[in-house]
Parts: sequence; structure tokens; C-alpha cells
Amino acid sequence: MVDEQLLAKALDLALSQGVTYAEVRFQEDLTDSLIMRNGRVLSLSTSAIRGVGVRVLVGGALGFAATDRVTRESIESTVAEAISRARAITPLMKTPIEFDESRVGRASYEVASKKSFESFSLEDRVELGREVYKSIGNALKKARLSVLTFGFTTHTQRKLVLNSDGAYVRSSIPRISVWTNFVEHSPDKGTIQRFIDFGAVGGVEWLKEWKVVDEASQEASNLERVLLEGVEPPKEDVDVVVGSEIVGLIVHESAGHPMEADRILGREAAQAGESYVKPDMIGVFEVGNKYATVIEDPTIPGSYGFYLYDDEGVPARARHLYREGLLYEPLHNRHTAKVFRTHSNGAARAMNYASEPIIRMSNTYLKPGDMDFEELLEDVKLGVYMKSYMEWNIDDVRWNQRYVGLESYLIVGGEISKPVRNPVLEVTTKGFYSKISGAGRDLKFYPGTCGKGEPSQGVPVWFGGPDVKLTKIKLGVAV
Repeated sequence: MVDEQLLAKALDLALSQGVTYAEVRFQEDLTDSLIMRNGRVLSLSTSAIRGVGVRVLVGGALGFAATDRVTRESIESTVAEAISRARAITPLMKTPIEFDESRVGRASYEVASKKSFESFSLEDRVELGREVYKSIGNALKKARLSVLTFGFTTHTQRKLVLNSDGAYVRSSIPRISVWTNFVEHSPDKGTIQRFIDFGAVGGVEWLKEWKVVDEASQEASNLERVLLEGVEPPKEDVDVVVGSEIVGLIVHESAGHPMEADRILGREAAQAGESYVKPDMIGVFEVGNKYATVIEDPTIPGSYGFYLYDDEGVPARARHLYREGLLYEPLHNRHTAKVFRTHSNGAARAMNYASEPIIRMSNTYLKPGDMDFEELLEDVKLGVYMKSYMEWNIDDVRWNQRYVGLESYLIVGGEISKPVRNPVLEVTTKGFYSKISGAGRDLKFYPGTCGKGEPSQGVPVWFGGPDVKLTKIKLGVAV
């Protein structure tokens, strides 16, 4: 992967220059990607992005620099550049940056694939894309398949992190992602579009579990019915059963992002947004009822956001962002942990070698309840089941939010009935978490790439939860 002596010498060089803290990280990202449109190959790409990032703390200021040349001369030059940048900022620091005393690890770990990426050839991947295209076309009875794109990506990420507090973390993590996006069209009813994404850590063994072809064709068939037969949602207040896909997105946006400690402190205000959460609200403010427990856990085996140590060398663990309705624990790196007088919970991640580690989510989900899906429905005389979404919006502080249902159905007398077209769930963060009256026992996850920072960084995440029931909601309708 890399000669670790190069990194160790770079660390020693930084410390000899009088820095308070030094961190040297080698990172290599190997990616193969296939994109197809309507059963034909549109693009193939292979990339190998590798290099070394150096971060130092000097006079209360952090300096970061990176190089894609993994040589002694280049890394030494990068150390000098990082120190120079920190010293240039030092006079501007109103409040010096300090790191907490978190324990850092010395470990080496690798996720093993049951079936390697190489065992599923390019021809196999193209054939899978063609099968998805054919199956969706065959699933439609009246609507027409306007366009379908398909993607298959494998990504291996290798890291070695050393820092002056004794961290030594070597890791190798393979990720696989398969997605399809298709548009159905009816001359009388217009169009309906769906993006389906699968992603996990591991190898091509995941394809057997995902059943990509079957899932895609079933969704296409269901959405054709929504397109052709969908009715407007009820105008009165009704109970709404929200599907796990939407629940996962809601907790990612309205619990994960506002509970990032750097966002709480205002660091993201001019970049990715602000937070309704203020430091003195932690452990005091009630955002919901007993069902409102949101957990963030990088250590879930196979998860798309998996890691065991963050990029500051801190061991990863589960974090309860909301606990039974109470704001409980923000996501921290070592700097924000010092500000909040606590310890880092291992949330510092970097997209690639050239990116600074910042606070990031991993796998965020609402804690499941104990109800079957049928139990969520049984006492609903008239309501709506919103299974998936087509679009969403949330404000800058993560309080007011809006989700437009895609595959949705009326609930009549405790049973699924006619499809519903374009129902709109518009709630506040507290409104959502306070109106949950039941949660399913089945926990499901969905992959995504979470964007944040300036320059922007995208990192793999899972978001998920169970199906939940909301009591007495007034739905809108998108036009």
C-alpha cells in the first residue's frame, strides 16, 4: 500500500518543527464504474486516486496540505506547506483550536469479500444492466419506458493514519454500488421517475441478496399503477404510514445533519448550512416522543458507511443523536469534543487524501419498534401509506421539511387500497418526531453519498429505519 516509514519520518519532521499536533494520512481510492443507457454501454471508467494528506496544529491554528506524489521529497514539502499555512492563520485565531484527550487506536483491519470484484467480469456487469432494462420494459403493460440508466461501481479504499498522539490505523474497505434510474410515460397521465440504489461494504455476494432485476421490475410495475390509477390524497387530517426509505431520509436530514457538532458551532454556515440545535440544548431540548431515538453507527457489518476507526485514529462506536425524544449526543471530532468538554466519538472522515477530515455521518437510523406492518395499518380507518419519495426539501437549519411521495397508497379500513399520486408530507422536525404513534420492527437501510464541506466532500452512508405511523397529518398534493 505505502512505505509506512515515509509517513513516520514525515510525522517526526513535523514534530521537530514545534507543532502541537501532527497527522499524516495515506489514502488510496480505486474505482471501476460502468454506466449504461437503454441497455447499451454509455461509459466505462477506472480511477486510482492516491496520495498523502498532512494536518498540523500550530499556535492554535490547523494547517492542511496534500500531495499525490508519494515520495520523501514531496511529503516533506507537504509537511512544510501545512505548517506554513497554520502559521499564516495563527494571528487571525480569536479562539485557539485544541484537541481533546481522546484515546486513539493502534490497529489494522480489512473487510474481506466473499466474492471478489474480479469474479464478476465486465461482461457480467453489462449483462446485468441489460437484464434490468429488459425486465422493466417487460413489466410495463400500458405505460412506455422512456429511458433507463444503469450503473455498477466497485470501490476499494485503503488508508494508513498516523498521528503524534500515537495513532496507527491501517484499513482496507471494498464497497459495491448498483443503481438504476428510469422514467415511465403515459400520453394521458404524464411521467413518473424512480431512482433505485443498492450499496454495501463487501463484494459481489451482495447481488444475490439484492435481487436487482426482480426489485427493479416490481417497482416499475407498482409505479405504472400509481401513474395510471393514482388518486389525490385525502384533504382532511389522516394517519400516515411513512415507509422506511422516507424515514431514513428524514433522520439523515433532520437528526444527522443538525447534530453535527461543527454545524452546531456555525462552521458549516456558509458551506452546507446551519442547525436549529444550540450547544445549551443538548440533554435538555425535547424534539419528540418516546419513539424518537436516532442512532448513528459506523460499525454495522456490511454497511455502506462502515469504518472501525475515524481519520483521527479514534475508535468508532454507536452514537445516540436523539434518545427517546431528547437531544442526546452530537457527532464529534477531537476539536469539537474539546469545545463541548467531552470526548470524540469518532466522526472525523475525509473523502480522499486531498480532503481534510471533517465531521461526517456514517449509518443513521431510527430505532425500530415492535409492530408488524399490518399492526401499523389495522386501526387506520382512512389514511395514506407513503412507501417511497420522488423529491424532498429541508431548510438551512434542518427544521422545516417537505417530502413528496412516489409509490403511495390509500389505507381504507386498515388495508392497502388505491394508489395515491403525489402526496406531500410537510412537517417540522419536532412535528415529525412528536407525531410518531407506532414503529415497525423491521429495520431497512438505503445507501447514499452525503455531501458536505468546502471544497465539497461526498462520503458513503446508509440511512434507514422502520416504517412508522404518524397521527393526524394534513397532506398536500404536488402539482
